[in-house]
Amino acid sequence: MSWFESFVLGLVQGLTEFLPVSSSAHLRLTATFADRPDPGAAFTAVTQIGTEAAVLIYFRKDIARIVAAWFRSLYGRSARHDPDARTGWLVIVGSVPIGVLGLLLKDAIEGPFRDLRLIATTLVVMGVVLGCADRLAARDEHGGRHRAARRRKELRDLTVRDGLVFGLCQAMALVPGVSRSGATISGGLFLGYTRESAARYSFLLAVPAVLASGVFELKDAGGASGGHTAWGPTLFATAIAFVVGYAVIAWFMRFVSSKSFMPFVVYRILLGLLLFALVAVGVLSPHAGEDVS
Repeated sequence: MSWFESFVLGLVQGLTEFLPVSSSAHLRLTATFADRPDPGAAFTAVTQIGTEAAVLIYFRKDIARIVAAWFRSLYGRSARHDPDARTGWLVIVGSVPIGVLGLLLKDAIEGPFRDLRLIATTLVVMGVVLGCADRLAARDEHGGRHRAARRRKELRDLTVRDGLVFGLCQAMALVPGVSRSGATISGGLFLGYTRESAARYSFLLAVPAVLASGVFELKDAGGASGGHTAWGPTLFATAIAFVVGYAVIAWFMRFVSSKSFMPFVVYRILLGLLLFALVAVGVLSPHAGEDVS
């Protein structure tokens, strides 16, 4: 991989990691359309460390408050009722499903799950799911002719059940095309949370899972296991992902506070249908790039 290719992939990772469009799918498609080898699951996992570093910095006050409350809850019974302490515990609990499934499905994630037909399917299906969740949130927020507006939940309302549901939704993102933020935000909207609360918790929940995944994949990155990407370009792409990812978080949190997710829904569906068409007419092979060395 050249330095320019790593720059492009780092840019794509930073732009798409926090938007509900699937960064892993876009990294796969970017390489495919450029007629280059699939950068692979290991490269994706390591570059995600850069975007999660952006989360740590952007939400540093929230994270510091949650971590402090969580530590207090270890020693004081009254501190366990603190919403921040509960959030800390539920981030841990919600990280278990993706950790377990990530280990059990490692071979599928690095192989069959990267089939372009599966990616096209998940882009469309999760686009429809996100659209339905967004319409439900809009109906609650604005009400209707025969229905009053209804208060939606904030992070302080997070329960054990909701935390587990968020975690299961996050685990779905092991399949490229699903989107970590798309799945968890959709789950949050169906559970009755505001768009901003669902997005904020989605980002916080991703931190331990993504950092653990990135560290675990370090041994397979940088060409150590016959991969296509050397350490230099991998680290460069990670740095680009961090810078771009931080800017995207800042924009996205402002966007979700007042806007609908429908532009992302339309984009996902159109991209999925385009991908289906290109595979159907033979322009792209479902396994394009996988066997290129």
